[in-house]
Amino acid sequence: MIAVDRAAALAADRAAVLAVDWAAALAGGAIGLVMGALFFAGLAVGMRRALRSPSAVPLLTLSALVRMTALLGVGWGVLALLGAWAGGGYALAFLMTRLIATTVARAGAPTGEAA
Repeated sequence: MIAVDRAAALAADRAAVLAVDWAAALAGGAIGLVMGALFFAGLAVGMRRALRSPSAVPLLTLSALVRMTALLGVGWGVLALLGAWAGGGYALAFLMTRLIATTVARAGAPTGEAA
């Protein structure tokens, strides 16, 4: 009887450790996709303006600070309000957005200039 109770308790502990909050992960992922798209759209706009500006460094610095602050601030909020699974979904979605953005940028780059 004790062995059965111990086995049931161990099975319940394993199930609790492996439980994934899919709703939170998907919510974080959706927010991460939007923020990733905004981040890389801001990067594109900042680069275009900097290339036309006589003082590119201050403009690029400001653009980077605004984009990073927004990305990390929203990420912090996602973690605080929705939990770790949402934070993981947020980070994964941002990385997926990064992969898409760099693939599109490379495809549009002239031959020999893509890194």
